[in-house]
Amino acid sequence: MRAIQCLAYGDPEALKLAELPDPVAGPGEVVIRVEATGLGFVDGLQVRGAYQVKTPLPFVPGNEVAGTVVALGAGAPAALLGKRVLAMAGKGGLAEKAAIPAAACAVLPDNVESAAAASALINYCTALYGFEDCGRLRAGESVLVLGASGGVGMAAIDVAKSLGAFVVAAASSAERRAACLARGADVAVDYTAPDWRRALEAALAGRPLDVVYDPVGGAWSETAFRCLAPGGRHLVVGFASGEIAKLPLNLALLKRASLVGVDWGGHVRADAAAGAELTQRLIDRMAKGRIAPRPDSTYPLAAAPDVMAALLTRGNIGKPVILPQN
Repeated sequence: MRAIQCLAYGDPEALKLAELPDPVAGPGEVVIRVEATGLGFVDGLQVRGAYQVKTPLPFVPGNEVAGTVVALGAGAPAALLGKRVLAMAGKGGLAEKAAIPAAACAVLPDNVESAAAASALINYCTALYGFEDCGRLRAGESVLVLGASGGVGMAAIDVAKSLGAFVVAAASSAERRAACLARGADVAVDYTAPDWRRALEAALAGRPLDVVYDPVGGAWSETAFRCLAPGGRHLVVGFASGEIAKLPLNLALLKRASLVGVDWGGHVRADAAAGAELTQRLIDRMAKGRIAPRPDSTYPLAAAPDVMAALLTRGNIGKPVILPQN
C-alpha cells in the first residue's frame, strides 16, 4: 500500500511517500480502507517530535480517519465488517489502509460523508467539549472566536451557532474574515489591528462578551480576557501563535471571570468512555443536520507533507482533508 512515512522527527517536507506492506489486524483491531484523513496542527507537531506525547519512529502520521472496515482481528466485533467508520487512529491515517482498535471505531450513518466526518473529529469534538462541558454556553450568549479562520476556529463557529450563540470571528485578513462569515459567524473583526478591542466592542453592539474561545494564545489572550463581561469564561484551547499567554490574575478577580482549560485529548485519555460518548454526540448532530462539518480543501495522498507544512505556518484557511485513495 502507499503511505506517508516519518523516518525522523523534523519538518513535514522530509516525509516520504513509500510502499509499505498492508497492515494486519491484531487482537481487538480492524483494518480499514482509508477514505479520508483530516489533518491538523497536532499532526505537524507529532512529525516534529514536539507534541506532548512522542510517537515512536518510524511511523505513518494521521489521526482522524474515516473509511470502510475490510478485515477483523481476533475478538473484533463481526458487525463492523463492511461498515463505514470514524476513528481516532493515533497514527496510520496517511495510508491507503490502517489497523486501528475496534473500540475506537464509531459507525457512520449513510447521510454523513467520510470526508466531512474526518474533517470534524478533533476540532468539532474539542468545540463540543469546550462549549458544552467546560464553558456551559447558553443560547443567546456572545462568543469571541480567536484564530477563527483555521480548522479549529471554523468548527467553533459552527458549534457555537448550533447552540444559539452570537458569534464574533477574529481573523487576520479580509479573505479569512469572509470565510468566517460564510461559515456562519455573525460578525468578523481584524484582531491584528492595533485598536481591535474597539472593533470588537462595536461588533458586539452593546452585548456582553460571555465566552472567549482561544486556540491562539500570545498577546491576544489578555486583550480578549479584558473584554469579557463579569461572569465570563475564557476557554484555553491551544497556543497556535507559539506563545503561551501570561494573564494578571487580578483580572479574573475583578471580573469574577473563569479561565478554563479545554484539553479534549486529556479528557479522552483519562476517560475512554467519555471520548466514545463525545464522538457519538458529534455523529448524531451531523446526522441530524445540527452542525455541518466539511473539508475546506481536499488533497491526494502525495500532497500531505506540503499541506502539513502549511498548517504549521498557519497558511491554511479551514480544515484540509487528505484522500488516501487518490
